[in-house]
Amino acid sequence: MNKMTIRDVDLKGKRVIIRVDFNVPLEGGKITDDIRIRAELPTINYVLDHKAARVILMSHLGRPTGNGFEQGFSLAPVAKRLSELISQPVKLLSDCVGDGVRKDLAASPEKLVMLENLRFHKGEENNDPAFAKELASLADIYVNDAFGTAHRAHASTVGVAAYLPAVGGFLIEKELQYLGKVIKDPERPFVVILGGAKVSDKIPLIKNLLKKADTILIGGGIAYTFLKAQGINIGDSKLEKDKIDLARTILDQATSTSVKIVLPRDFVIVPNIDSNDAKISDTIPEGFMALDIGPKTREAFKAVLSKAGTVVWNGPLGVFEREAFLQGTKEIAQYLAGLKDKNVQTIILGGDSAAAVLKFGLEDKMTFISTGGGAALEYLGGEELPGITALNDKK
Repeated sequence: MNKMTIRDVDLKGKRVIIRVDFNVPLEGGKITDDIRIRAELPTINYVLDHKAARVILMSHLGRPTGNGFEQGFSLAPVAKRLSELISQPVKLLSDCVGDGVRKDLAASPEKLVMLENLRFHKGEENNDPAFAKELASLADIYVNDAFGTAHRAHASTVGVAAYLPAVGGFLIEKELQYLGKVIKDPERPFVVILGGAKVSDKIPLIKNLLKKADTILIGGGIAYTFLKAQGINIGDSKLEKDKIDLARTILDQATSTSVKIVLPRDFVIVPNIDSNDAKISDTIPEGFMALDIGPKTREAFKAVLSKAGTVVWNGPLGVFEREAFLQGTKEIAQYLAGLKDKNVQTIILGGDSAAAVLKFGLEDKMTFISTGGGAALEYLGGEELPGITALNDKK
């Protein structure tokens, strides 16, 4: 990338503040997936190894109200897990700004410290200059390595960069390396798999990929709006009525640009989501809803993927959290895992797609799993990421 990274600055003796993305899933106060914490280790270790005087980590977690400390959104479990992974103490401060933070920093011998959840303060999401300036005052160098929040113009992703030398970490560099190649020069055929619930979440991505992809495979909840646009009965399946015309336009554009769109041809259907009476059908009658792709569709998708040079996947192909509706997502994930040995580039775009790959134990079989669902979608959709733009340009 044409932005400065931690390789381009002298870290020795400096106080370095790093914006990381430790927004990890928690259940009962325990972390259920630590991939985002592990993804930050190369950057943290590099800064420590290059003799920084102190490393200060900052992150958000969840969606607190912004009115002060909330126990359920504390970064305490994250600090504990990071300490285990990095084999050294990680001091969690009681806040992220204020006199108390300064006193704690002055009194704490630990080289590696973590500020408490940034979103306990409204100034974070509001990109409040005073809040950003106070964060910046804690350090000499700012590092952004939180790709998952790079599409947000918040105080910790954009504001701090106005007051300190601002460079990228290794994770942001890696994300842009893989996603940038997809945009500029993918190995062909270039196949995109799109799933998930909402067409509206993927409009910029679809429009941009229509200029670049060879084939787009569509499953999940978004498929039924496209099927409806073709005049196919979808019963009680997920539908965005206000996006039917858009779906029809996308299908027409694909035809005019010779991009092949493959939609489901059979389905796993049930009378309602809580029913145990799932069956496979080529149609979706009234009174039924489709919650997964069927075996004919899975085979059709695999036939396309067997010839691919690059595959980008965003969104599950069914309600994979439920045993009855996970087969489509699982089978396609397993098929992609087998393509790594054939030098096919398989890139998973964060969010539920990454969660599915992790659920099936296939993370090591993919070329790259992006840590930023929304950021990756916007970047591949051709949009500017404020958190990247704010970094210093290479000289």
